[in-house]
Amino acid sequence: MPKYYEFKVAGYYLYFTSFCVVECMHVHASDRRLTESGSAKFFVKGNGDSVVQNRGILTEREIAKIQDFIKDNYEKMYEKWALYSENGFYRG
Repeated sequence: MPKYYEFKVAGYYLYFTSFCVVECMHVHASDRRLTESGSAKFFVKGNGDSVVQNRGILTEREIAKIQDFIKDNYEKMYEKWALYSENGFYRG
């Protein structure tokens, strides 16, 4: 289960799973368990904006912090995503 970074953002790890690389680029945010249950899911657009597909247990404040982090770091995050998937950014 690749993490985008080893540190937490707003108290959550940002990661993806080998099962989700069939979709466009996205980011799961979860606590120490790193499971999709209770995690949030953000689809990432080519300009760094993100769309919340599932908020999980996160608060609006945590979601905003994570979206700001994604916006500031999406290009580096995409480099890691692209090692596992040929699917690009979210276009919806």
